[in-house]
Amino acid sequence: MELIIGIILLVTIFALLLIGVPISFTVAIASALAMLVLFSADVAVFTTAQQMLSGLDSFTLLAIPFFILAGVIMNNGGIAQRLINLAKVLIGRMPGSLVHTNIVGNMLFGSLSGSAVASAAAVGGVLTPTQKKEGYDPKFTAAANIASAPTGMIIPPSIALIVYSTASGGTSIAALFIAGYIPGILWGLATLIVAYIVFKKKSYGVNIDKISLKEGFNVFFSAFPSLLLIFIVIGGIVAGIFTATEAAAIAVLYASILSFIYKTIRVKDIPKMLKETVEMSGVIMFLVAASTILSIAMTFSGIPPALSEIILSVSDNLIVILILMNIILLLIGAFMDITPALLIFTPIFLPIATELGLDPVHFGIVLVMNLSIGMITPPVGSVLFVGSNVGKVPIESLVKPLSLFYVAIIAMLLVVTFFPQISMFLPNLFEI
Repeated sequence: MELIIGIILLVTIFALLLIGVPISFTVAIASALAMLVLFSADVAVFTTAQQMLSGLDSFTLLAIPFFILAGVIMNNGGIAQRLINLAKVLIGRMPGSLVHTNIVGNMLFGSLSGSAVASAAAVGGVLTPTQKKEGYDPKFTAAANIASAPTGMIIPPSIALIVYSTASGGTSIAALFIAGYIPGILWGLATLIVAYIVFKKKSYGVNIDKISLKEGFNVFFSAFPSLLLIFIVIGGIVAGIFTATEAAAIAVLYASILSFIYKTIRVKDIPKMLKETVEMSGVIMFLVAASTILSIAMTFSGIPPALSEIILSVSDNLIVILILMNIILLLIGAFMDITPALLIFTPIFLPIATELGLDPVHFGIVLVMNLSIGMITPPVGSVLFVGSNVGKVPIESLVKPLSLFYVAIIAMLLVVTFFPQISMFLPNLFEI
């Protein structure tokens, strides 16, 4: 029976993906077919509906639509431009300054919006025309925008980390959030170093005029209210003042007030933003519901323990096993979007990680980093396509400039993987 269920799941999923069926429907259909094999039709239908509803019956999951709405508000509320201005002040005198500004802007805006795609579109969209006017290589600037955008998937608040917490059975969101800071910043630093080396070698000049101390303070104070959102959300969660879900609701309220103060959002814009939020949230929530059934079907199929046995049989060396897991996760990320990949593969790989002695928080950061790299790699990298469109350059022309960033980012991934102290330093410091 286990073999039959496993075959049904794998064949159905690969067949449906091959003909272009959306991943959410693919997961739901494959899971439903497996349930029909396990139970009679009436029991299978009842169990499927019941489990899908129970999978969504979670207070923690309410944080996802709230954080999405907060990101949509910030994306439409002029916050991106203020953060870009701040980035210019911070590193605007470096060679290739506009690219460095792009990278730091992605780190700042991505950490607030929690969306790599929104960050690549907002920050890249603002800076690309200026970069072209200043004579920057459009292929390299697009590559830098793409490579740095996923930092917001790791630097909190991160929707991906909330999804991992749910899929892992309740790993502390507070611990995951605070653990993401150093790895996310390291990712950003890796892209900054690549950009610095390239522009230093090409002797690009500084493209931003020197500003006075007074102008610098004005830019900082203009961006400070936006940055304050990070301290309110993360500080409140770490201090135990409110939960991640309550923090998400506060983020929506704060971003709304800020946008209305800036007069960048009008009342007539609200329905459009709510519609965008509902569409994005609906996709994620349906995936969560469908993955609940998939996890049951996979339990009966015996796939997780079988895969665990295969991986652990390759070697008893921890380093070899971790490298193998990273390779598998990088391949998964290249062919599957981050949300379904987290929901499907967390229950498979987390038991292996815990058996190896890895902390679930540390493994969550490693898992999200791996799958975030998939967002910037072909063939289905969403950020890759958005960044290519924003930069108005064909994807095939980005292979060479992106390769430099891939090397640096994967190097940081390995550092985070083999030195758990990096991701666990802050959670241990705050005793979370």
